[in-house]
Amino acid sequence: MIPYFDAHCDTVSRCLQSGALLRRNHLQLDLIRDRSFARRAQTFALFHNGANPPPDGMWAQCRRLYDRFCRETAENADLVARCFTGAQIDEAVSAGKTAALLSIEGAELLECRIELVDTVAAWGVKLLNLTWNHRNLLSGSNREDPEQGLTEEGRSFVQALESRGIYADVSHLSDAGFWDLAHMAKRPIVASHSNARSVCRHSRNLTDDQFRAIRDLGGVVGLNFCPAFVAENGPSLDDLVHHAEHFLALGGEKTLCIGGDLDGCEPAAMGIGGTEDVPRLYKALAARGYEASLLEDLFWNNLRRLF
Repeated sequence: MIPYFDAHCDTVSRCLQSGALLRRNHLQLDLIRDRSFARRAQTFALFHNGANPPPDGMWAQCRRLYDRFCRETAENADLVARCFTGAQIDEAVSAGKTAALLSIEGAELLECRIELVDTVAAWGVKLLNLTWNHRNLLSGSNREDPEQGLTEEGRSFVQALESRGIYADVSHLSDAGFWDLAHMAKRPIVASHSNARSVCRHSRNLTDDQFRAIRDLGGVVGLNFCPAFVAENGPSLDDLVHHAEHFLALGGEKTLCIGGDLDGCEPAAMGIGGTEDVPRLYKALAARGYEASLLEDLFWNNLRRLF
């Protein structure tokens, strides 16, 4: 049995959309399957595509997603525990439960309103992506206005996040926004689910210099299982391992973690149909001679230390 601390999944959004339950479902992640790991912690993202806001607005949708997260964790308290601190994570896993943390994928869910940062901090949000795929009031994204960096509102928003103990998440952010953030950051920054652009030239992936900047700021980068970010054609598990090895070669032993993007992508081409297949990645790395202590860091310690 291996440990598994994951920085990003979209399961809460999928549950709200489809009516699936977190306890047991036909999605890529559920609490019953989590019991196969020696220790299990998951950061659950609240997500909704900002290009299609509901009639009552994105903040109302954010509250619905949060309510669903609260309901699922409360109704399954025998299997999962909401966690706000590292000590609570340790207590949850000691009790044999999944430690559940919270993130928000895209500040448009807050309608980019800085006054709502206090609210989501009280919810226990630990990571917040400044953008998803679309530009917003704070910055350009990797897909829209990639040359647009942080706006004045974006800089103020980052300062608000840092003051409330929320890590700014650069996955989906424009390159210009990334460097604006890296230069002003007073705390570690995170790329919760991004791979290596040197291995797969997709704008969602990180350049080597971006990875080094996150490393030097004490942040983490979550290895993403999404096929489009792994290889251009016919991605395989070996291709995913190549991303991990590339980041490790950049001095990422204490920086690389897992951010599988499960229920936000379809990684079956690599033999990963859900969390039950994550041990295949662990075994593939072990087969290449990586020691158990390094794998413990990648699959647990590196992300755990941020909390």
